[in-house]
Amino acid sequence: MMVPTIHLNGTSRDELLRQILEAKEAICKAVEALANAAPNMRDYYVQGPDAFPAARREHEKRMHRLADCIHELNEIAEKICAQGRGSAA
Repeated sequence: MMVPTIHLNGTSRDELLRQILEAKEAICKAVEALANAAPNMRDYYVQGPDAFPAARREHEKRMHRLADCIHELNEIAEKICAQGRGSAA
């Protein structure tokens, strides 16, 4: 995973972290909204017995993709922090 390098001519450490955390917060809100939009069996049973399980699997895959994004942003933030405050900012 590519992580920005903190240096004098680049974006400051604090600004990079602010951007990453803001993006993470937005994805967390999206996770909550998507969870609220989870499939309900009553909306699928008329399509047959396989419809709801398929909708549920698709929903879970969407949830996992968002969780993967959050995980990646956490890793980037940790690696930015690991560069230390002593670096040029």
